[in-house]
Amino acid sequence: MSQDPDIGSDVQPGCLPPRERYDLFGHENAEASFARAWQSGRLHHAWMITGPRGVGKASLAWRAARRILGAAPMEDHGPLGSSPQDPVCKLLEAQSNPDLLLLRPPWDDKRKRWRAEITVEEARKAPHFFEKSSGAKGGWRVCIVDSADDMNTNAANAILKTLEEPPQRGVLFLVTHTPGRLPATIRSRCRRLDLRAPSIEQTADWLSRTQSVDAADAKAASRLAHGAPGRALALNTSGGVGLARDVTAALNKGSALAEPEMRSLADRISGKGGEALRGLFYEALAQGLRDQAKQRAAQGEDVTTWLKAWRDLAALVRDADALYLDPKQTALSALGLARGAARKETA
Repeated sequence: MSQDPDIGSDVQPGCLPPRERYDLFGHENAEASFARAWQSGRLHHAWMITGPRGVGKASLAWRAARRILGAAPMEDHGPLGSSPQDPVCKLLEAQSNPDLLLLRPPWDDKRKRWRAEITVEEARKAPHFFEKSSGAKGGWRVCIVDSADDMNTNAANAILKTLEEPPQRGVLFLVTHTPGRLPATIRSRCRRLDLRAPSIEQTADWLSRTQSVDAADAKAASRLAHGAPGRALALNTSGGVGLARDVTAALNKGSALAEPEMRSLADRISGKGGEALRGLFYEALAQGLRDQAKQRAAQGEDVTTWLKAWRDLAALVRDADALYLDPKQTALSALGLARGAARKETA
C-alpha cells in the first residue's frame, strides 16, 4: 500500500494506480461475463470482485467503470477494453469525473499514514452520491470500494443501505480479498466475479515479456506472489524479491543469527521508503517459520517451539498495526522470535 497521500491507499508499490491500468492478464472469462451482462441491458446494481491481493480485481473494476461511464470500446484490447486517450478515461485518471466515487481508507494527516479502515464517514458518501443525477449522456454512476475488507462495521452498514435500495442506473463494485469476512447481507445482494491467479509459470512469463524482468527474478517474484500478477510486479519493482531471499538466509542461520544482521534487516523496512516492504518482510518470516515446522514434522520431531513462534509473530504484527508500534523495534522483536525458537530447540 502506498504511503503517499497523492498516490492513494489503493496503489501497490511499483505499480500504476488501477485507474491508469488498461491491461488485464488472465481473467478473460470474468471480463467476458461482465461484458455480457452490460450488453444485455439488464446490469445488476452490485458486483463483488473477489480474489487474492494483486490478482487484478481493481483493474477489472476500473475497466468496467470506463465502459459504463461512456468510454468507447477497443475490442482488440478485450471485451471491456478502452483507450487511454478517450476523454472519459482521461477524466477518470485525473479523478475528475463526477459520476465515479472511489471509497478507500482515508489519509490520516496527523499520523501521516493511511487509515487502516474505511470509516463510516467515507461509506456514507455512497448513498448521497447515488442520489444525485448523472452529468453524463448515459446517466450512469459508478462507485468502487477498494477494498471492502477495509470497511468497519458501521461503514458496512452504510453500504448495505445502498444495496437495499438499488439506485437507478447506478453500479457498485466491491473489491474484496476475503469475501467470507463481509456480512452475509452484503454478499447476498451482489453478483460475484471470482478471479484466480494464473499459474506461477504463466505470471513469470508475463512479467518477463511485458516488464523486461530477468527470467530468474520473474520466477522468484511470481512464486512469492503465488501467481498474482500485480503482486509479482510490485515485489519485483520494490526490491521485495531480494528482501525475501535475505529473510530466508537469516532464518537458515538459526541461533547463529547475529545482532548486526538483525538490525540491518530491520533498518531496511523501517527507514524511509521501507513501508512498502514491511508486509513482505513479515510474510517471508511467517513462511520461514512454517517451513521450519514442516521440515521437523516430516522428520517426526516436535514442532511446538516453531508453531508458537509463528503464532506469536502473527500477534505481534497485528498489535503493531493496531497500536502504531515502532517499526524497527517490531521487526527486531519478530526476528528475535525466530532466533529464540532456534535457540530453544538446541538448548
